[in-house]
Amino acid sequence: MVTAEEIIECLISMADEAKSRQLSKFFKTGKGQYAEGDKFLGLVVPKTRLVVKEARLQVPFSEIQILLYSEWHEVRLAGFLLLVEEMKAAKKNAERQDLIAEFYLRHARQANNWDLVDLSCPKILGEWLVRPSADRSVLDRLVSSDNLWEQRIGIVTTWRIIRENQVEDTLRLAEKLLNHPHNLIHKATGWMLREVGKKDPDVLRDFLDAHFAVMP
Repeated sequence: MVTAEEIIECLISMADEAKSRQLSKFFKTGKGQYAEGDKFLGLVVPKTRLVVKEARLQVPFSEIQILLYSEWHEVRLAGFLLLVEEMKAAKKNAERQDLIAEFYLRHARQANNWDLVDLSCPKILGEWLVRPSADRSVLDRLVSSDNLWEQRIGIVTTWRIIRENQVEDTLRLAEKLLNHPHNLIHKATGWMLREVGKKDPDVLRDFLDAHFAVMP
């Protein structure tokens, strides 16, 4: 077993103060900004992935939970990437997939920046929801949440579903989010609509024709 403490120590040992300042500015951690108070070690994603690769499938949920509640952005990212690896390994195990997805949903608000959302939800929830028996109403609950990050999870998760040539969920959620006040949601929605257009340009054009007058 690999512990959360071991992973945290490894990540902290690679900290880069100059890069930390850059990332803090890039990810809007200033007063009144969407990631106010978030703290960065200054690690690029490939470095965090290397640590995850060494520890994958050896870290129980109890230790991953510790990572997800860390004050450090990169430590939380490591926790979510470990869940991605767990979902990959559970591809043919529906019961295990359920456990992973339910765990992710319980702690979804810890994905409290756009990169944490985008690097995790399509490969965790998205993989779970492409199963024929999946109840995709969870996506509607997420976009109706009072939490910005859960709302982004709801729409970005559909990226995986779009790859199955299923675009109805994305269009339904995009319509619900038309009047959202935050640009991070509009950026995510526009991104997913672009992915829809790659699969079916006519469907995207129909959506735009119907809503362009009120779209941000």
